[in-house]
Amino acid sequence: MPDDSAVTTEDHLLRQMRDQVIDNDLKLIQAINSRLALVARLRSYKEDRGLDFVDPSREEWMHRYLQGANKGPLSSEGLTEIYGHVLELTKRETVRRA
Repeated sequence: MPDDSAVTTEDHLLRQMRDQVIDNDLKLIQAINSRLALVARLRSYKEDRGLDFVDPSREEWMHRYLQGANKGPLSSEGLTEIYGHVLELTKRETVRRA
């Protein structure tokens, strides 16, 4: 069985696909950072006005909206899982910024 690093240098298609995966990962990080900045502004705005930061009905609406927008191949269960993680991460990260 060939060494994976040897295959990488010889297999241009494999290298190209890996580069595309990395490019998408970088876009994910950029999108998450953008989301964090927006939510931090929202959190500050709501706190300045004495409003609760967490709005369970809004979170539920977003879950339904994203489920309808999801065309796959991400499963409904996968979307629920990843979005739940994003919400929890956003709540934690924006507390650190406040």
